[in-house]
Formats: sequence, structure tokens, C-alpha cells
Amino acid sequence: MDTSSLEIIYTGNILSLVFEGELTLYNIAKLQKKIETLHLNQEKKVVLDFSKVTFFDTASALMIYALQERIFQNAIELQILSASKDISDMIELVKKHKDKIKATQEFKQKSYLEILGRLFYEKYLIFLSFMAFLGEFFTSAIHNIGIVKNIRYKEIFFEINENGIKAIGIISVTSFLIGLVVAYQSAYQLKLYGANIFIVETLGLSILRELAPLITAIVIAGRSGSAFTAQIGAMKITQEIDAMMTMGFEPFRFLVIPRVVALMIIMPILIFIADIMGILGGMLIAYKDLNISTTLFIDRFNDVIEAKHFFIGIIKGPFFAFLIAVIGIYRGIGVKDDTQSIGINTKKSVVESIFAVIMCDALFSIIFTNLGI
Repeated sequence: MDTSSLEIIYTGNILSLVFEGELTLYNIAKLQKKIETLHLNQEKKVVLDFSKVTFFDTASALMIYALQERIFQNAIELQILSASKDISDMIELVKKHKDKIKATQEFKQKSYLEILGRLFYEKYLIFLSFMAFLGEFFTSAIHNIGIVKNIRYKEIFFEINENGIKAIGIISVTSFLIGLVVAYQSAYQLKLYGANIFIVETLGLSILRELAPLITAIVIAGRSGSAFTAQIGAMKITQEIDAMMTMGFEPFRFLVIPRVVALMIIMPILIFIADIMGILGGMLIAYKDLNISTTLFIDRFNDVIEAKHFFIGIIKGPFFAFLIAVIGIYRGIGVKDDTQSIGINTKKSVVESIFAVIMCDALFSIIFTNLGI
């Protein structure tokens, strides 16, 4: 039976809230609704009268604490009337506990060292998880690739078609446009000094060694790396991976290795196509702006551009492909049981793949420069 009640009395600019009966978790809801309808900003003083209260629990004390906070925020004078010391002690105890929590939260917000430490620790855990994933991948790869019957040829060719053959169009157009832009910007400067023919060296070195591999890797990271994350993530949400493991199918053998191997096989071919389209784009600008004929361009290209520059770009392909595929699949496996996680991990896979590719390319540049290649 509900024995609680609240009487609201207005006396001039003084608001009196007179509580009566048993204030417990089970009957304070209706009182709280009444309190929420009050416009406290119009009052100068609020009186909380508990003299007729026969029982008071912690839930009621929390309600009163929230009311006190509203009163203090409006800079209103507060007076508490209570016949029982237990009620006063309960309200004071809740206030001390809440103030302590606030102080702790404020301290944590100001502790930049703790925030930095947590950030490094989280990144450290991610690094350990990624290393464990790589270790499991290499273990599975050595076991399965070493046995011919364990190689999933059908899946590999399927992934080559999906992530390589179908990407030729976008990579060709992108590389052609990059060749146009580089040649156009270079032609303007070269014409000032009458060094038109040097556009061949500019295009050959920049496209074969750096731009074609890098642009191809970035396009594949956005196209295939994100697809790997979304595919694996969706399979994890729908528990297909768990079902495979239950039936005795090894996920690394059926899902991971075919994608990685296929991308490592097709990436050098895509870079080769990017080389051709980039040079063609540059050749077109050289002919239009610098009056360098196609025959002269090709002859000069054969004379000054060594084959090593072409092979350096091709060699980067499998390394870039490995980073893109592994990061994309790792992020897919890290998807949680909600669709929002797929979007978050897909975004992370693209960003991290591009960053890893650029880091790898910088490492190659340092190594080849020190070796004099």
C-alpha cells in the first residue's frame, strides 16, 4: 500500500515541499514526477520538510540529492526540516559519496599522463594482437602452402578476378591521370629552361619507381582492403566463422591465405599496367605541350631509363599487397557483434593500410638509396 505523499506549498517567494509517509524505492516515482514539474528559477527559497516522514531509504536520498543539485544550480536558498537524525545522516552520506565521485572524475579528466598511458597501453595491446595474428597466419601458410592438395586454387583465382582483374579499369584511369598531371606540371617548368626532353627522365623515374606502385597500392587499399574487412566482419557477425570452426574448417586456410596470396600475385601485374598507363599519359602531354614525338619519347626512354627502375617498382608490389591484405583481414576479424563496428574497422583498415604502404615505400627508398640502386 502506498503511504507516501508530497504537498507543495507556495508562500510568497518561498516554496515548501512537505513529504509524508514512507519514502522508498517503490513509491517515489510519482513524487519525482511532481518535483520535475517545478519551476525553481522563480523561487528565492526552498524548504524541504521531512518532519512527517516515517521511513526513508537510499533511493529517496538520491532523489533528494538530485533536487538539491537543481536548487544550488539556480542559486536558491535551501532549508531542510527533519525530525529524524537518520534522514539527515542518509542525505549527508549520499551527498559525500556523490561529491567524492565527482572529485575522482574531475581528477581523471585533468590527468593527461593517465590518458597518454592508457592510449599507449591500448596501442600496445593492438600490436600484440596483430603480432599474434601474423604468427598464426605464417604458421597456417607454411603448413598449407607446403602441401599441394591444401592449396585452395579455386578461391585464389576467384580473389584474383575480384581484386585484380576487376580493378584494372580504375587503376588504368587513375594512373593515366597521374601521368597527365606530373607531365603537365613538369612541362611548364621545363619549357622555361628549354629542357623539354628531360620530361622523359622525370616521368620514367617518378612513375616506374614511386608513383605507379604507390597509387596502385592506395587504390587497392581503398577497394580490396576495405572489402576484406567488410566481408570477414559480416561473416563474424553472422557467426559463419564460428560455424566453419565447428565443422572443422580452418578459417585461415579458407578465408585468409587465398586472399593474401591472390593479392600478392596480382599486385605486380597491376603495377605493370599502371606503369604503362602513366607513361602513356605523360607521353600525350609531352607531344601536345613540348612537341616531343612518340618515336623520340620512346627512343629517349630506352636510352636513359634503366630496367632496374621498372623492377624496383614491381618488387614493391607483393610487399604492399601483403600489408593491405593482412591489415584488412585482421580488422575484419576484430569486428564486434554490431554493424557499426564494421564501419569503424573498415575505416581503420583503409587508413592503416595506406599508412603502412607509405611507411614501407619510405623504407624501400632508404634501402635502395643506401645500396646505390
